Formats: sequence, C-alpha cells, structure tokens
Amino acid sequence: MIRVLLVDDQSIVREGLSSLLTAKPDLTVVGEAENGKIAVEQALALQPDMILMDLRMPVMDGVAATQALKEKAPHIPILVLTTFDDEDYVRQAMVYGAKGYLLKDTPSEELAEAIRAVHKGYTHFGPGLFEKMMAATLTVARPPELEELTPREQEVLALIAAGQSNREIAQALFISERTVKNHVNSILKRLNLRDRTQAAILATHLHQRQTPAPPNGPA
Repeated sequence: MIRVLLVDDQSIVREGLSSLLTAKPDLTVVGEAENGKIAVEQALALQPDMILMDLRMPVMDGVAATQALKEKAPHIPILVLTTFDDEDYVRQAMVYGAKGYLLKDTPSEELAEAIRAVHKGYTHFGPGLFEKMMAATLTVARPPELEELTPREQEVLALIAAGQSNREIAQALFISERTVKNHVNSILKRLNLRDRTQAAILATHLHQRQTPAPPNGPA
C-alpha cells in the first residue's frame, strides 16, 4: 500500500484527488495539507510514502515546501501538481529535488501510474510539460564540465536522458548496476547536479540544441 500525502490549497481539489486515489486498491491518503508549512509538518509527523505537491499556495508555496522537505525528509519523494503556466515553479521544484510533475486534470489511472512510478524511484513528466519547460530554457549554455566526462559516462548520461533505470543501463552496456551507480555519481559530481532528473533534463536539452533541423524539402 502506497501512503500518500495530498497538498493543495483548494479543499475541493483535495477531496477530488482523495476520492480518486482511495478508489485504487494499492493507494491510500494518509493526510492532507492546504499550504506548504502544514505539508512539511504533516510529512514529518506521518512519514508518507510520497507527496502530491501543489505549487501555488499561501503561507508557504510548493517550491519552498519541497526545498524544506528535501533537507528534513529527503527519503520522501515528491510529485508536483501543476498547470501549464507554472514553468518557473516547476523548474525550481525540480532543482530542489521533486521527482516529477503532472497536470491537475490528469486522468485518474494516469495519476495512479505516476504515483506508482515515482514511488519505485522513477521520474515522471506529464504530457507536454517536459517540452514546454525545455523550450523555456533554450538559453542554457553547454557546461564546460561536460567535456570532462569519459566516453562511458557520456553513454550513461545519454541513457539517463532516455529514461532508463540503472538496471536497464547496466544491461545495455553489459556492466554491473554498481558500476552504473558509480558512473551516475561521477556525472552528477562533475556537472554539479543534484540528481538524475537534472541530468536527464540537461542531456535532453543539449541533444535538442545539437540536432540539425530537418530540410525544408526533398534533396
């Protein structure tokens, strides 16, 4: 059973989410919070398996709450709830360790699958949100530290960007999961990144910048 803490400033949204989630046999809602301050208190007291975090809230917003929880309870994964005009909030939340984000109007089954995926350690990007956030960061420069990565680390980084787990990367490169983990830690340290989500965003962005535009017509 995955124990979820719901965080949203609108009671009707919390009620709707609670109804959707409790209808799933493997999900249960253990608490609710209407702002980030209460969310932090509830998370520390209830120790949920994961948190669904709204971003725009009074008293303390979701970004500040995510930052606080990653310092006080880094073992609790956070999945951000957002709308299409929240790119800045989303980017900040991801920097502070949120494991994914999705739209508030996501169908119930997709929401449940996202919760299960994040609970297992995967990241989750709602449809269209990843592209929208990437389009807003086109001015990001290519880090010079990228050139310091070994060829193997560059391969691992590319597979991280493709969304593969450590096990899948190990199988693809015919190396052990422990070796993959060592490569990932080295990549994060060299590029000064917090986690593999940031690495995936960076690698995907750089790939998009380097990919030439398709020709206007047949050659």
